[in-house]
Amino acid sequence: MNALGKKIRLLRHQKGWSQEDVAKRLDISIPAFSKIETGITDVNLSRLNQISKLFGLTLVQLLSTSDSEEDKAKVDEVNELNKKLQQRETEVIELQKKVIDLYEQLHKK
Repeated sequence: MNALGKKIRLLRHQKGWSQEDVAKRLDISIPAFSKIETGITDVNLSRLNQISKLFGLTLVQLLSTSDSEEDKAKVDEVNELNKKLQQRETEVIELQKKVIDLYEQLHKK
């Protein structure tokens, strides 16, 4: 798999999209998109421009392959931190409910 194909695959995963989702958005077949991701197909400039717009990137950003592994590690770290944050928010909500219950019990007496 070439670097551009890997980057497109990573972008697709970040969006939570399947190959079918992206293929439909690009108006191509799933096998055609799969060949782009695996580097089997050379992508023309028009298709690259279409892909970059789909992922909200400039063409230069899409073609930039530097630090793609480092970017993936950062994305994974951010995702993990988001999970921890959601857990903490749930804990805070539960504690707030307990405080409210205790307050109500205290003022009923």
